Amino acid sequence: MASSTPESAVPAARPRVAVAAVVMRGTQVLLVGSCRSGVEGYWGFPGGKLEFGETLFQAAERELLEETGVEAVAREVLTAVDVLVGGAVRPRAHFVLIATLCDYLSGEPVAADDAESAGWFPFERLDSLPLHPDVSAIVELARQRSS
Repeated sequence: MASSTPESAVPAARPRVAVAAVVMRGTQVLLVGSCRSGVEGYWGFPGGKLEFGETLFQAAERELLEETGVEAVAREVLTAVDVLVGGAVRPRAHFVLIATLCDYLSGEPVAADDAESAGWFPFERLDSLPLHPDVSAIVELARQRSS
């Protein structure tokens, strides 16, 4: 018998793979402001789930373009972090987020439907923003790899 509970309300049996596109331009990093319930008002990287048959780099480039209109070329995996939606004790979902360093090509950020806003932020301003966990550490790693 099929369950009437929506799939999104049932905890995933396995972690899902997602990507984050880390794009820097000079002394700025591209961030999107979330409008999703529970995380609205927080800033993070553009990104999303990996689609079947898609490489990490293809997913990062696609998600970046879909969410911001910015074009870039993914060139390096920076790190992977666990994202436990709903907390570590009883997570509703578990994502393994692969942060991918991308080289900026063109475009000015415009937020898509799943983001409240998007923009370039100076590195020195990040401490004053409400950031998703791990954003600051990933930006620092990207800066080290880019220098």
